[in-house]
Formats: sequence, structure tokens, C-alpha cells
Amino acid sequence: MKRFFKFALLSLVLTAFAACDDDKSYVDPGLEVTPHNLSGTWQLAEWNGQPLAQDSYVYLDLIRKDRKYKMYQNIDSFSSRLLTGTYNIDTDSRTGSVIYGIYDHGIGYWQHRYYVRDLTAERMTWVAVDDPEDISVYVRCASIPEDITAGYEEEKE
Repeated sequence: MKRFFKFALLSLVLTAFAACDDDKSYVDPGLEVTPHNLSGTWQLAEWNGQPLAQDSYVYLDLIRKDRKYKMYQNIDSFSSRLLTGTYNIDTDSRTGSVIYGIYDHGIGYWQHRYYVRDLTAERMTWVAVDDPEDISVYVRCASIPEDITAGYEEEKE
């Protein structure tokens, strides 16, 4: 009987040591890419490893309800442009989450589909599926500045 108790005690001690994990190399995988976690206002901070040119901007407001978006940008125009549409997210266990969208008013689909990488509460990276050199880094912001949204009527929900 003593032998049984010694064996049980030894097993308990070994189990306790095996349960302890001192590995401090855990890397936070970030947030899951869902409409809820993407919802909010984002500003393009970097494009292809470079900050945007002075006075250039892209603000993206992702709306969880109905997966709609509003994008205010002046990258391809002299003044601010408002682009609206819908977006969707596909998730593949091999490649990860891909966001893609369509513009309203018959303009068509986004130029690229994007892998969403490194999503945190404050930052995310988009990598074009068909062009891995096309990398966009977005940072969360409180709102789109009023001087940019001025002149555009708010859509009725």
C-alpha cells in the first residue's frame, strides 16, 4: 500500500511540473477578423512601407450593420471624394481572412482583395492577394475630421 501512495504522489508531482509552462515566447495572434472587430473608423497610415504624402489621406469607416463602408480619400483627385459600398470577409484556414468589396453606383469591385493581417484594437495591415507588394497599414481613429466630411450628406439608415 505504501508503494501505491508513493507512486500516486510521484505521479501528482510530475503532473504539476508538466502543467507549468515557462515559455514566454507566446505571440498574441491578434483579434479575429470579423465585421465586429473591423467596425469603426480607420486612417491609412502607410502604403507600401511609406507614409502618405503630405495632405493626402484615406479614411475608411467600416459599418458592421449590413457590412457597409464609407471611404473619404484624396489620393486620386484634387479634392475629397466619398466612395461608398459594401464589403465582405472570407476566411480560409490556410490563407487567413480576406476582405473585398464593391462600390455603390455601378463603379464595380475593389481593385484588389486583401488579406487582413495583424489586426489589433488599434491597427491592421492589408496585403493585396494578387500583389504582395501592395501593403496598406491602417490605424484606428476617433472620427473623420469635419473639414473632410463637410459637404457630404449623411446617408439615411
